[in-house]
Formats: sequence, C-alpha cells, structure tokens
Amino acid sequence: MSGVTVGVVAGGSAAVRRRGCEISWRVKVRARLAAVGVALTCLALPVAVATPAAADPGTFAYVPNADSDTVSVIDTATNTTVGAPIPVGDAPSSVALDSAGKRLYVTNEGASETVSVINTVDNSLVTNIFIGTDTDPRYVALNPAGTRAYVTNHTFPGNVSVIDTTLVPPAVIATVTVGSFPNGVAVSPDGTRAYVANRFSGNVSVIDTTLVTPAVIETIPVGSLPNGVAVSPSGTRAYVTNGFEDTVSVIDTTATPPVVIATVTVGGFPNGVAVSPDGTRAYTADGNGDTVSVIDTTLVTPAVIATVPVGNVPNGVAVSPDGTRAYVTNGDDDTVSVIDTLTNTVVGVTIPTGEAPGYLAVAAVPGTATAQCPPGPGTALTGGGFEITGPFPNYFNSKPVVDDTWQISGTNPTNQTNTLTSQAVCGTG
Repeated sequence: MSGVTVGVVAGGSAAVRRRGCEISWRVKVRARLAAVGVALTCLALPVAVATPAAADPGTFAYVPNADSDTVSVIDTATNTTVGAPIPVGDAPSSVALDSAGKRLYVTNEGASETVSVINTVDNSLVTNIFIGTDTDPRYVALNPAGTRAYVTNHTFPGNVSVIDTTLVPPAVIATVTVGSFPNGVAVSPDGTRAYVANRFSGNVSVIDTTLVTPAVIETIPVGSLPNGVAVSPSGTRAYVTNGFEDTVSVIDTTATPPVVIATVTVGGFPNGVAVSPDGTRAYTADGNGDTVSVIDTTLVTPAVIATVPVGNVPNGVAVSPDGTRAYVTNGDDDTVSVIDTLTNTVVGVTIPTGEAPGYLAVAAVPGTATAQCPPGPGTALTGGGFEITGPFPNYFNSKPVVDDTWQISGTNPTNQTNTLTSQAVCGTG
C-alpha cells in the first residue's frame, strides 16, 4: 500500500524570445526555508527513533528556456543539470519562488499566456493559471508571504495581474494599470510595494499592495527602456536597468516621493539585475556587451568595480543564497555561466540548458530522509511549513489545521514508508 509523503521546502526583448532577438529578463530570487524536524507518531508502541537515509541538502537554479518551453534545474553543488527539463507553457521567460520554496511560478508569454505552477518537491506541474488573451505575461514576483504573485503583462496599455496564490486553484483577483509595456517587477522585503519597470514609458510604477484594490501611488522617471528591477534586502534602494542608455538608475525608496539619486554606467543594453544577499553588490546582465557589471552599492556614489566577460547575450542574473556565486543565463549560447563573486571571474565550464534561457532563480533546498514506522494505530501532526502529498492510504484522513499545518490520523496496518525532511520519530498514538 502506498505511504504518506511529507515534504518540506523553504526556502529587453522581443515580445517572445527567439534566437537572435534581444531580450531582457529580471531575476527574482527567493531562498528556501531550511529543513526542520518532523515528529511522526504512527503506532501504539514505545517510542523509537527511525534511522533515516538522508539525501544531502543543496542549492538549485531554475532556468526558463523560452524556445524549448521548459525549465532546466541545475544542482549548484556540481553545476550540472539534474533530471529532465520540466515542460511548461509556451515561451517561458521568467521564474520566481514563493517564500517557502514549495512553489515555482513560471511566466509563459507565448500563445498559452499562462503562469505555470511547479511543485519543487518533485518538479511536477501543479496547475496553469490563465492570465488573459493578448496579455503576454512577461515577469513575475511574489510577496514575502507567498500569498500574492505580481505578473507584468507586456502590452499597451500595460498592466499587472495580481494572483491570489491561496485560492484553489490560484487565480487572478485584480489588474493594476501601469505604464507602457511593463517588464521587470520586484516586491519590497516588507511586501507593501511592488516596483514595475515600464519599458516604453521610461518610468517605474510603484504599486501599494496593502490597498484592498492594489493601485499605483507613485511614478518615478528613470532612463530609456527600463528593463529589469531589483530591490535591496533593506528595501531602501531599487536598481533599474535602462537598456537604451546602458545605465542603472538607483532609486531611494525611502524618499517622499521615491527619487533617482544616482545613475551608474554599465555594459551595453543591461537586462536583468540582482542584488547580493548582504546588499553590497548589484549585478547586471549586459545583453549587448556579453558581460556582467558588478556595482559596489556601498560607495557614496555607486559605481562599477568589475566587468566580467560571460557568454553571448546574457539575459538574467541571480545570486546564490550565500552570496558566493552569481549565475548568468546566456541567451544565444543556451548556457549558464557561474561567477565567483569574491574574484569576479567565471569559474568552471558553462552549463548547458534548453534553448534561449531567460530570467532564472537560485534557491536553497533541504535534504530528504526515508524511514519506516511499524504497524499500529496513531496520529501524526506536522509542523507549519510542511507539505503533505499523496496518494493517501484509505486508512488515513488528512485535513488542514492552520495555514500549512496538516494533521494525519488513522491506523497503519502494515509497514509504511514515509518520506520526511529530517528525522522520523515513531511513537505511541
């Protein structure tokens, strides 16, 4: 009989990317929660601790491949792709993880005009969210709670679709009008603001996400053809790449109203931008320069301190959770370059992906363990943040208790294998 699986995970361009076209994709990085212990009570016997066969935790990069309609998964411990690419919708351009790391959201800006939701426990497709006809969903960002996803629709007039991810299935609950052909989007660390780069308007829309109906409350002029946007970990700065000016606008988000306080010259046609976990560096993928510009954000006037050659037409850039590596998608090479952020040099060989890789995300993933509990009646209560997947045996009943906390009760008449994320404890019911 099948067992119960308990998984824990934390945490520029043409309208559609095709070979030889410029594209600008933004990176949204969400770190996964670290693995936590699980107490599983499943028999009427004295307490015993099962010995799990643990798999090593690691860090993975998720890469959307626009011309392959897939997402590649890279194990950053070995810098190799793992498993088969994940099929998604037409022309996936960007990805973002929720705060728990349990769900990966993929924008498909081609004919399907959907956002694919991937279960990162087993890399399976959960659902496809239809955004709307002729919407061209381009980029996606999530709030820290993981309850809302903000999707830029690359159209004129432009708008942002707000998805309630707590609904079953998730669905669009609001549409916010912004500037022309919105591209990159980033959410502040406190979740109260979303920043949207409007390519053909030359500005950034600031959305107040706390309103019953989210709305634009500020519009900030930046450079020509703003592509990507990233917010510092402190939330006090936003960095916007300007494709036609080869610059980055630095916005003071604490000012009233928010205002550009510096403009940094970078490589040709900057696309994606990412900020290091400590906020001291910003990295831009320079699409026409085939480089990554490294900006020291701690200087009174932020400036480029290194320029790193990478592959052809770099699109997206993401920094690992520990800040030691930056991963860069090379759109015309179908590869990912890995940069050592201490030496600002490319290390190892490029990693092959699908065709036309776009805006990627990098996240820490917990390990897994397997244990068996002897037969007998009992109950099991998981902690918050756990995800229980089936198929459920017919002698088990499951129900949500609070948020992501689930309770399982029933009788275990035969030995069942339970996949856990740390230590399995078998005890009396």
